[in-house]
Amino acid sequence: MKVLPFKIPKAEDDILIVQEDRGRTFYEKLHQHEEIQLSYIVSGKGTFIIGDTIRDFQSNDVLLFGSNVPHVLKSDVSTEQDSYMISVFFTYDSFGEHFFDLPKLKNLKRLLDDANFGVKFQENQIVLKPFFEAILHQKTIKRFATFFEVLSILTESKYETVSSFINTKNYTDDEGKRMSAIFEFVMNHFGQKIVLEEIATIANMTPNAFCKYFKQRTNKTFFQFLTAIRIENACKFLTNQQQLSISDIAHDCGFFNISNFNRKFKDIKGLTPTEFRKNVLKL
Repeated sequence: MKVLPFKIPKAEDDILIVQEDRGRTFYEKLHQHEEIQLSYIVSGKGTFIIGDTIRDFQSNDVLLFGSNVPHVLKSDVSTEQDSYMISVFFTYDSFGEHFFDLPKLKNLKRLLDDANFGVKFQENQIVLKPFFEAILHQKTIKRFATFFEVLSILTESKYETVSSFINTKNYTDDEGKRMSAIFEFVMNHFGQKIVLEEIATIANMTPNAFCKYFKQRTNKTFFQFLTAIRIENACKFLTNQQQLSISDIAHDCGFFNISNFNRKFKDIKGLTPTEFRKNVLKL
């Protein structure tokens, strides 16, 4: 299977493609596809990377990825729960070349434009679950009606754009495999010491060439990206591993200096690890 570009299986006359992903993990390789992807996480949790940003996902999350936006979802296999996701794929031209440019659809067009930076919805997720479950079994007309009902709800819902930077350049297969290998290595080894020479070797590049290559494609240095992944995983530990001390969490996430961990955490999250944990406990 090619890593990039990723082809969504469909019949020639399909306008909407509905897909179920079920198992211990989702497709964990960095990939992009022409179709816009709207996904409901029925069960499971983990992290996803889009552009220059990493975020967590969990059951009942609704995510929207724009056309040809590279992304990867990595399931947390430490849980007993399998990952299950229902996705709807469509293009800007699925309903006619200028359909989404109609004046009465300006709010929907704005949402689809924001999808180029990745969108994570912040409300109405539970409300949408029966619609996604229904769309799996519906025929064309009813499926269209349900799909537009979903879009109508989403355009009235609060959401966040996930990334601040997206490289719009289409990846070649070789580039896709290279970036996928980098992301996979970091997500699997973030708790260990990672040196530039090691990650450059995985990319099959010299350290200097790798630094330039990575910055061009993510708008971050590799170590800024690595720090962001470590902090995001620290948030998970602070939330779910109450028995671990902050010092233990820092070490498990690859920070071997507690002062550096506290400083980086506050830089990214706007509060200290202690404050973050207290806020979680209040929920």
